[in-house]
Amino acid sequence: MSFFDRLILQCRAGFEKEAAAEITERASELGFYGYCMLDQDAGYLSFHLPEPGTAEKLISALSFRSLIFIRQWSVAGECLSLEGGDRVGQILPYLPEFPDCCEVVVEYPDTTAGRELAGFSRKFGSALAQHLRKAGVLKKGSENRLSLFVLSGQRIFLGYMPRRNSSGWLCGILRLKFPQQAPSRSTLKLEEAWHWFVPAKQWDERLPFGATAVDLGAAPGGWTWQLVQRNMFVTAVDNGPMQPALMESGQVEHVKEDAYSFAPAKPVNWMVCDVVDKPVRTAHLAVEWMLNGWCDEMIFNLKLPMKQRYQETRQCLNLIEDQLAAAGIGFKLSARHLYHDREEITCHLRRLK
Repeated sequence: MSFFDRLILQCRAGFEKEAAAEITERASELGFYGYCMLDQDAGYLSFHLPEPGTAEKLISALSFRSLIFIRQWSVAGECLSLEGGDRVGQILPYLPEFPDCCEVVVEYPDTTAGRELAGFSRKFGSALAQHLRKAGVLKKGSENRLSLFVLSGQRIFLGYMPRRNSSGWLCGILRLKFPQQAPSRSTLKLEEAWHWFVPAKQWDERLPFGATAVDLGAAPGGWTWQLVQRNMFVTAVDNGPMQPALMESGQVEHVKEDAYSFAPAKPVNWMVCDVVDKPVRTAHLAVEWMLNGWCDEMIFNLKLPMKQRYQETRQCLNLIEDQLAAAGIGFKLSARHLYHDREEITCHLRRLK
């Protein structure tokens, strides 16, 4: 029997049920069936696929970037119980069953208890990688990374993740430093969204200096600040006050109007929206902007309800997809529960020429 019988899925603590609903649905669409085991607020869950070989097939068949609530994943076996002393030596007997790997990645749950394991994880990963390099086990250029998901100094999930079909960020988290000049911490949500949705090599083309943008629900200006840093000219729409220092840039026009009734005088390059309202209302807003050709690309947040968050997410995304497809508009829609998001997901919608 194969060592690998499950996927280990990392997520934001409190969103384990959403990640479970997502992996179950997405796997079944591809003909893979299993069951989830999770604990609330654990920051991870496991998706069990008892049929030999199916866990490896699923992680190859399903696009990681198409997932919304899952930050990181790996194929793994049963949780190992390691004794004190030579933990590296206890790992080695399992490795002959593994595909070639190029590096060692040691991660832990994004919880208070999990983050306390960061120091141990770094040291253990370094020791294991050093041993494997000397033994010639790690092979440069291999398509997989050896994965250790640490629950404690004794309990570890051992597995691997495809290098090109997983997150390149440790624990699936992009660490960003809050710029002190920004009006609010929400600025990090838009910055992270750009890193996730727009390839770095396309920033100069798709986020060009001198571009035009509309920020709906802008006050006090966290997202507008990011747009200004890209030297964009911004129409900030909000009945509330904007940060005075931001207005002094000369790149911002403040329009005191409701975000859902505003229409630009002429099309802009970008529309961004972080309004707190029912997600279906924001979904209709995104459709309206795309149908009217008011922008080329948009990033908007869908504020999720306390219950049935995955179901609400799917309904909103389906609404956007169905209405744009019916109108014959070419588009690309993506969604992600970003690290800097809370009870919301961030969506990116782009018109395809």
